[in-house]
Amino acid sequence: MAKELKELTSREENYSQWYNDLVVKAGLAENSAVRGCMVIKPYGYAIWEKMQRALDQMFKDTGHENAYFPLFIPKSFFSKEAHHVEGFAKECAVVTHYRLKNDPEGKGVIVDPDAKLEEELIVRPTSETIIWNTYKNWIQSYRDLPILCNQWANVVRWEMRTRLFLRTAEFLWQEGHTAHETKEEALAEAKKMIGVYAEFAEKWMSLPVIVGHKSDSERFAGAEDTLTIEALMQDGKALQSGTSHFLAQNFAKAFDVQFTSREGKLEYVWATSWGVSTRLMGALIMAHSDNNGLVLPPKLAPIQVVMIPIYKGTEELERIAGQLEGLAAELKKRGISVKIDTRDNVRTGFKFAEYELKGVPVRLAMGPRDLAGGTIELFRRDTLSKETVSQEGLADRVEGLLDEIQANIYAKALRFRDSMITRVDTYDEFKRVLDEKGGFILAHWDGTPETEELIKAETKATIRCIPVDAPAEEGVGSVSGKPSHRRVLFARSY
Repeated sequence: MAKELKELTSREENYSQWYNDLVVKAGLAENSAVRGCMVIKPYGYAIWEKMQRALDQMFKDTGHENAYFPLFIPKSFFSKEAHHVEGFAKECAVVTHYRLKNDPEGKGVIVDPDAKLEEELIVRPTSETIIWNTYKNWIQSYRDLPILCNQWANVVRWEMRTRLFLRTAEFLWQEGHTAHETKEEALAEAKKMIGVYAEFAEKWMSLPVIVGHKSDSERFAGAEDTLTIEALMQDGKALQSGTSHFLAQNFAKAFDVQFTSREGKLEYVWATSWGVSTRLMGALIMAHSDNNGLVLPPKLAPIQVVMIPIYKGTEELERIAGQLEGLAAELKKRGISVKIDTRDNVRTGFKFAEYELKGVPVRLAMGPRDLAGGTIELFRRDTLSKETVSQEGLADRVEGLLDEIQANIYAKALRFRDSMITRVDTYDEFKRVLDEKGGFILAHWDGTPETEELIKAETKATIRCIPVDAPAEEGVGSVSGKPSHRRVLFARSY
């Protein structure tokens, strides 16, 4: 790599530092002046925008509409659903005053003590309460159902230990909130949306995921059931990458949201909520990237193809750039994003290293010999391999190659994930595999929160999920020796 970009810590040396270095040096995000908050830089935001566009279309294709609800939620709303407030109480930022004034002693501004709010406002950690207070006005009859709303928004959860994209005090996300006539319809919705997330992760992010149910102690606060997609990062830790919640009638009862049924009876509405966040950016980085930088699936890469002219003098640059522009136009016609880098203030080697760092899937370089011979050097980021190819038919070749790279990144991640799933039968084996190998552990669990908490306290591993396709299998819990009816998935996690 170019000297200027060599400061990237290797994964093997320090995985956590490698991640932090990569996020900053690849121009994805940086820490802000506000403690625990991040600035998402243009390149990072461009990736998020691609995620957002793809997911938004998938939501609309499944019948959902976008709306927007307030950032501030009256404190009293959180008192109405006991489990919900208990789950979020320690993470809430609270607005108590509405005005500043000049300090009489001339020390800047102070909070005006006379401008205290009658009721404190909570800065949105999630929107179930404000949305269900709103739905009460929207729903009178079964004819008003279902309501299938999604919002793209920022939320605040006052995290003490933060890491860019993975855990910040403020982050971006989408949250779907749906209202249904029947329990069956709501359950089907929760299942459908975790399927949407799994499809997005695998087809767009090239990220293999395991779909499953959270244990009672790990499910969303206020939900009856939480479905999750769990992904494995290259350091053997799991990352919860999206969740979908069956809320039953809990929020409808808390906010008295009833409707007149087809039989003319008053009934409470059934509900779901579901969301993914900028945490997906962390998953994308940690699942695929290497010591040279980002490895981006082409579908999410802001620049899919970069073209670099190699030249001496202005005349040579003009001839090569003109040829590259013609090739770029052919690629753009196919919906492929292309950048031609004609900067003359950095060396070619620096450009090569920079685009490797940024994870651009395909790099094309052309010098005077290539121009004369009708060739071009083609480099693919996923394998770090390069070859000289003909300019003729280049658009077809690159289009096919982008699909190949997308599939190859997924296949590599899948092979790794599958190699890191280990079946264990004893607690000693559980702890040994966790410490020596990491990854997902398939083990029997007796179904009690006591055993779950003991394992967490002693090993820092949690039940990531009870896989939806987990077969019935009689056994005994590795810790308690009590009967177990299926294996569940454990891992240390982010």
